[in-house]
Amino acid sequence: METTKKITVIGLGGVGGYFGFKLAQYYSNQQETQISFVAREETYTVVKENGLTLLSPEHENPIAHPAEIYSDLAVLPAADVFLICVKEYDLEKVCLELKDKIQADTLILPLMNGVDIYERIRKVIHTGIVLPACVYVAAHIKEKGTVEHKGNAGKIVVGNDPKHADYDAQELIDLMKSAGIDIEYKQDALPDIWTKFFFIASFGLVSARYNQSIGEINEFPGLRERATLIMEEIKAIADRKKIDIPSDIIENTFQKAATFPYTTPTSLQLDIQSGKEHTELELFAGAIMDYGKALDIPVLESTRIYEEIKSGNIN
Repeated sequence: METTKKITVIGLGGVGGYFGFKLAQYYSNQQETQISFVAREETYTVVKENGLTLLSPEHENPIAHPAEIYSDLAVLPAADVFLICVKEYDLEKVCLELKDKIQADTLILPLMNGVDIYERIRKVIHTGIVLPACVYVAAHIKEKGTVEHKGNAGKIVVGNDPKHADYDAQELIDLMKSAGIDIEYKQDALPDIWTKFFFIASFGLVSARYNQSIGEINEFPGLRERATLIMEEIKAIADRKKIDIPSDIIENTFQKAATFPYTTPTSLQLDIQSGKEHTELELFAGAIMDYGKALDIPVLESTRIYEEIKSGNIN
């Protein structure tokens, strides 16, 4: 490459910390590719002083140092690629602050849960290339500046920007693969994104409402019925949007749930039950309700469980 490729990872939670670590460690001594981080408050201070720690069986050396780290998006220089790894409730703010830094050929790779992430980014950022993606990784913040990873290696499925279907992102894919990241590049990643949403939204909402594990939802008929009704509403939306999902997606989702340890909680369940101010409730039920309204599809069950959780009617 003639010039330095600049990749900036925004957010060092479980997802950003895991994938950002791999990029920063692999490219630490390579001038052609420069990895920068954006982190807030104490995380910024810790990582700036000590580097980012990843506790994972995949890495013998648990420390990685970015080329640069920033605490304020306002002073962030332009980059060739922005990996957005923030929570749903921070997305609009991040996009507004990034907006003026996006050129026609800037790549944005959002590594977030949710089916409406691409559309929400595009409401604010009209330039650049936005690559819809689906991410799987069992990683979480252990303490500020330290991310712990367990289980299978993290994986990203990424597709082409619907607005720029002919754009070839292979160079970015190769850069990430070189850093040891399991990434699959498809023409259309939306089926993968929606398939994951069937699971995380239905089990997340029911587990949060009743404080029951994934195994209990799978086992108890009443809970399973509520999860099924939510999935049926998601399927009606996906079908209307012509997302290419399997006809037996609901059955497949329950089979996937059965592969988890019986007592596994969901992240929404943990956040709701602990009284956390910001949760993924809007990301799940809110998105279903918004699509239902826009497409004139009744989503009574998702609305009902949303209202129950919002009103504090949780077991």
